[in-house]
Amino acid sequence: LLQEVEALVSHWNLYINLGGFFVSLFSVTLFGPWSDRAGRRPALILPAAGMALQTAIYLLVMYLELHVAYFLLGRLLSSLTGDYNLILASCFAYVADSSDRRARTFRVAILEACLGTAGMLASIGGGQWRKAQGYINPFWLAFAATVAATLYAAFCLRESVKQRRPARLFTLSHYKAVCRLYVAPEHPSSRWKLALYSLAFFLLVTVHFGAKDLFVLYELGFPLCWASDLIGYGSAANYLAYLSSLAGLRLLQLCLEDTWVAEIGLISNIAGLVVISLATTTALMFTGYGILFLSMAATPVIRSKLSKLVSETEQGALFASVACVEGLCSLVATGVFNSLYPATLHFMRGFPFLFGAIILLIPAAVIGWIQIWDSKHDYSHFQDGPPSPAKD
Repeated sequence: LLQEVEALVSHWNLYINLGGFFVSLFSVTLFGPWSDRAGRRPALILPAAGMALQTAIYLLVMYLELHVAYFLLGRLLSSLTGDYNLILASCFAYVADSSDRRARTFRVAILEACLGTAGMLASIGGGQWRKAQGYINPFWLAFAATVAATLYAAFCLRESVKQRRPARLFTLSHYKAVCRLYVAPEHPSSRWKLALYSLAFFLLVTVHFGAKDLFVLYELGFPLCWASDLIGYGSAANYLAYLSSLAGLRLLQLCLEDTWVAEIGLISNIAGLVVISLATTTALMFTGYGILFLSMAATPVIRSKLSKLVSETEQGALFASVACVEGLCSLVATGVFNSLYPATLHFMRGFPFLFGAIILLIPAAVIGWIQIWDSKHDYSHFQDGPPSPAKD
């Protein structure tokens, strides 16, 4: 019976995640570019209200003991309004609207740190609460939080789009705006930079999601055999990387360019994963978590770099595409890393972490190569543009 329940849970999780991803793929790329004209507030109100509706449906399912298929219905309704991905896209676009280019990386890093802090509080507090009172009361908190977010976006948040224009919602031009970012950008050199930075972001976030999914399984097994208290401390140490990365990024920005801060963050990530892949003692495992203290410094830099490659009127379209990439990362990470872990247990339990460290060499090479190319083709100090061969 237990195996049957586990199989059903696995299947319904797959249906809910796949259904939510494919529906939100179309809604996010619709609402994101639309927000460049209509404003960011509507693109924040809609997904927050959709998530409140989803949580309300989940509460009804638990109170009335309805069929589990209603969970899928709630997720699909939320995905129609953009779901969590549209909230991310709109928040990052809002930060891009309201910050200058020089301070944008740190502002984006603050938003990333908020995600980590919220995840840590929800993981620790929600787990203890669920253990003490069951599932229903924590969902009431989730419902209250989504309703509060909806009301805040509707009545308290100031609009960040300076020149709003009337815009039709249901039109293919919004999807074309996302495609135009990569196919026909404002500056020709932006095309391949957008593609390469998106590739680096995809690989980095996929490794991050994949490793995060396996940490608890790795800690439970031999030779670590952690109890619940150590697993909680490990989870807290993992989430603290968001805050330590924020502080480290701020300090490193005083003496280094953003690109080299990202490279240091990737080195921290690679080294930490290598140590964790070889960890056989509790001390070594926490050493790996400690080395990961700058591991989250690269993603805000990449988001900021992508934001600076497009105009102010394309921020919504850009971050909508980034949110879709992030949703795809979650699916790929679950499929690859969760399949790799049982397949490699017989020769190296930590191989998925080592595999992730090797994959991270690609974004490190991509970011470094773009920086070298930019430094060789930097003509910003010439007032009249690039020097001609005759002037050279």
